[in-house]
Amino acid sequence: MAALLVVFVALPVLLILLYRVVPPPVTSVMMLRLLEGQAISRDWVPLRDIAPNVRYAVLASEDNRFCAHRGVDWTALWRAAGAELDGGARGGASTITMQTARNLMLWPQRSYIRKGLELYVATLIEALWPKQRILEVYLNIAEWGPGVFGIEAAARHHFGVSAQSLTRQEAARLAVILPNPIDLHATASTGHVTRQARVVANRIDQLGPLLDCVTP
Repeated sequence: MAALLVVFVALPVLLILLYRVVPPPVTSVMMLRLLEGQAISRDWVPLRDIAPNVRYAVLASEDNRFCAHRGVDWTALWRAAGAELDGGARGGASTITMQTARNLMLWPQRSYIRKGLELYVATLIEALWPKQRILEVYLNIAEWGPGVFGIEAAARHHFGVSAQSLTRQEAARLAVILPNPIDLHATASTGHVTRQARVVANRIDQLGPLLDCVTP
């Protein structure tokens, strides 16, 4: 029991405190990809060196209420749980903080155990990190293609530019592929990515003060 408490309670707290100031050297998802035999491409960049377009597009696509919630959007979570119990689609309530927790310390496969741990770690992250640090870590550990981790590697892989130079449309395209980075490609000329990127780019202008916590 003591060992379990250390692994599931104390260790996440210590790591989250450390990662508030130190870039995570590796994540659980990166380790999984390495075990699958993939090469990893990743370059950490501070938030100040990431185009504001990226911040806004990711919030517009993934988590409109990032600046308003405390790690878990309970309204959206209960709505998604109710839809699942009624036989609807699963998912749809994962905040950027929850995705950060999952990518950093957990695993991608869905389960109720993982979801419970995800809620716990996300709550800790929100309590111990400012919003801009959460977004900085998320953008640097998110997967944007097979073995492509972090916004700098994603920008160079998909568009041949740095994260600092991404346009609004390029940022919107990258945001759109986040839910399925293995099967979707940001430079697709037709279909889902193109349609959704237009929606995301237009939505940015509608968020207004909901972007305040990540505005430079």
